[in-house]
Amino acid sequence: MKKVITLEAIDPIEIYGAGNKIMEEFCSFFPGLKVVARGNQIKLDGDESQVEQFSVKLAELIERRKHKMNLTKFDVVEIFDGESSAESFTLNGDAVILHSTDGKPVRARNRTQQELVKAYFNSDLIFAVGPAGTGKTYVAIALAVRALKNREIKRIILTRPAVEAGERLGFLPGDMKDKLDPYLQPLYDALGDMIPSKKLQDFISDGTIQIAPLAYMRGRTLDRACVILDEAQNTNLGQLKMFLTRMGPNAKFIVTGDASQVDLPHKEDSGLLKGISLLKDIKGVSTICFSNEDIVRHPLVSRIVKAFEEQSSQEVK
Repeated sequence: MKKVITLEAIDPIEIYGAGNKIMEEFCSFFPGLKVVARGNQIKLDGDESQVEQFSVKLAELIERRKHKMNLTKFDVVEIFDGESSAESFTLNGDAVILHSTDGKPVRARNRTQQELVKAYFNSDLIFAVGPAGTGKTYVAIALAVRALKNREIKRIILTRPAVEAGERLGFLPGDMKDKLDPYLQPLYDALGDMIPSKKLQDFISDGTIQIAPLAYMRGRTLDRACVILDEAQNTNLGQLKMFLTRMGPNAKFIVTGDASQVDLPHKEDSGLLKGISLLKDIKGVSTICFSNEDIVRHPLVSRIVKAFEEQSSQEVK
């Protein structure tokens, strides 16, 4: 059977990839099919069932490109792997992201967490903002670990602005890593829930997983990685720009923060909400807003947060 597919309303290079790498990966799943891709036309010659399957899968690839800045070989693999398909995963709101080290399923626990999961597959830059205890960072790390296990990325990079540690850092014992590790402990805790201890240490040792203060990101280009900036309310606008401009090809950036918990000397210096406002209309950027109703810690936490918010509003008045 012969068939000609014409790519319409899309630049062929976006589907073929640089040097036709994406199309070569795609065609590798159809070894018995002759494929000639030139310009905006793809000519197929082979078994009817393979020609039809090629057309269906190509339509999925094109649809995926509409929701991503760039396609990668991992996108092609996911399309042919029903179990890890991003589309089927996000359509099922109760889907398991991964299993923890004790075998318990890690899944989105409310509608807003589900929105964060969906945004991860539809955008390359995600802002997740809201009060403490809503699971913003935990879900983000779960998505990153899932991507690493599925070989969608090569590295996980977790970072925080070391604002609170600033003045006290010199008085803490040990080298720089020893001084900073306690401040970064919440990130280690989340990873420890999802990756066995020995494997996690191996990943940290070989650089597959990196945990570092925000200042260490300067000058780097982060490619084929999921990069999470936690506690972003403690960055100023310049620091946030520095972080976001580290994004390399095939990277996912997730920025989490709580605008009500700014630890900067001058709270108005926080760049989180300013950055969200600046980037809100850019394609490939999503913002997920959590509220007190999304808190998934002890039931008292939501009441505590509400009490502090009421106190703050009274002080403003």
